[in-house]
Amino acid sequence: MRAGLERWLFDPLIGKILSAGIGLLVLVVLVRFLRGFLTRFIKDSDTRYRARKLVSFLSYFVGLMLLALVFSDRLGRLTVALGVAGAGVAFALQEIIASVAGWVAISFANFFTVGDRVQLGGIKGDVIDIGVLRTTLMECGQWVKADQYNGRIVRVANSFVFKEPVFNYSADFPFLWDEISVPVKYGSDHRLARELFQRIAEEVVGDYVAFAKSNWEEMIGKYRIDAVDLDPKVSLVANDNWMEFSIRYIVDYKKRRPNKDKLFTRILDEIQRTNGKVALASATFHLVEAPVVHVQLTERKDNAKPE
Repeated sequence: MRAGLERWLFDPLIGKILSAGIGLLVLVVLVRFLRGFLTRFIKDSDTRYRARKLVSFLSYFVGLMLLALVFSDRLGRLTVALGVAGAGVAFALQEIIASVAGWVAISFANFFTVGDRVQLGGIKGDVIDIGVLRTTLMECGQWVKADQYNGRIVRVANSFVFKEPVFNYSADFPFLWDEISVPVKYGSDHRLARELFQRIAEEVVGDYVAFAKSNWEEMIGKYRIDAVDLDPKVSLVANDNWMEFSIRYIVDYKKRRPNKDKLFTRILDEIQRTNGKVALASATFHLVEAPVVHVQLTERKDNAKPE
């Protein structure tokens, strides 16, 4: 028994396993120390996130290299077995392989980066982490109106970049066109209303135009796309119930709701100052008069006498 124990203790394979375990343990401790160091001394959240991800990827690489060096004399024996099992493993793990390929595409093809607002697989939100297998989103919408966070963390497989469209709200052009409609009552001064809405739009969201134009120039240099007018525009449509003014404007993709609030507040305030020259319309319903129904009652005479 003692001889068997000595052979087990001095077995080269056991020594390699112990060496690999100690090396991986030291690597884990070093990685945790570096992450804590980065968290304390790097204040910028974006830089800190990228540095932590770099440390994680380097730790995986160093760990694989360590295992390869320790068991280098045994890797050749595994070649045949791995070749036979390769086809089965590839079929069983095809979704994982596609997700890893999607991560490579995301990293090098500029689909999106951390901080972008995207829509993946029907899920809209801000990208808060990009992993090897999944992308993590802080979800927007659903039961919460507009583009506000609802509090759910959603993890989407990276393979979605090959299966469905990727909508990016902030990649090359971090602005969106938004539009609001204002119903104005017939009989109002429509020219005054147009001037009023145009001035309000320029004062509330006009500051975005200069920044949007510079970004659009970069888009023209990068893509086959024509120049467009980015200034706020007011258009009028007359329908059966009222005059409908539409205000179309450029806005930062994260500030659609606050700017709508500012626009409607200013519109209501300015309409009140027109002293009735411009009035908002509301839905009205006309009740059609019902036809007159004549009912004639006749008295019935009962000649029967009680017994």
